[in-house]
Amino acid sequence: MEVQWIGVESPRLGPPQRAVGVIFLILLGVWSAQALEMSVGKINHLEAVNGSTVMLPCTYASCIGIENLYFSWQFNDNGTMQKVCDSVIKDEGVLPDVKIYRERVEFVGMNNHNNVSILLWNITFEDGGKYTCYGRNPKEKGRNHSAIFTLVVVEELRVVDNTLATMIASAVGGAIALLMGFMLLKNFTLFVLSKIEEKNKECLVTSSGIDNTENGLSGSKADSKPTPKKK
Repeated sequence: MEVQWIGVESPRLGPPQRAVGVIFLILLGVWSAQALEMSVGKINHLEAVNGSTVMLPCTYASCIGIENLYFSWQFNDNGTMQKVCDSVIKDEGVLPDVKIYRERVEFVGMNNHNNVSILLWNITFEDGGKYTCYGRNPKEKGRNHSAIFTLVVVEELRVVDNTLATMIASAVGGAIALLMGFMLLKNFTLFVLSKIEEKNKECLVTSSGIDNTENGLSGSKADSKPTPKKK
């Protein structure tokens, strides 16, 4: 059985409904801008040598402030999240009492800088993986926020081959030097030509003056001859 709707139009939003929708979207954007943000920095990964000490950075920011902010670090161990440390920050500028759940971990964050970073001492290959920095601000009705930092543990740091980069830099530098040399030669040539042209103009002016002087003298001598007397 097929049901057909004839002469029925879909409901359209009038001006009041549209205004309500726009206001809702604006409020949603403002709320998102004020939400808590957890950040591990612009570079969210690190390659470190086995046995070294590394810092896992994490900071938080909130436009509406914090109150009893809960944060924690967790390690993804083959799909199982293991808690590294956690604490509650009661208010801005209050140092938290951090609980540590793994060995060789030290909390180095300072709350007055919104810093909840941790330090891993004498890392091993088992410490490599993804670490998640969680945050939850009760002012946002329990919304969770997180940022992931990846740690790669290696036997030794790889030596980066800069041969190609050096060749490219040398080629670019040579091209720039060649261009500068060409421009200098061009400017010098134009300068010499302009000097030669000025000298030629001076010679022409001088020669023209000499010719005019000679013509004037001959004319005056011709005029100075006495008129012969009639006998």
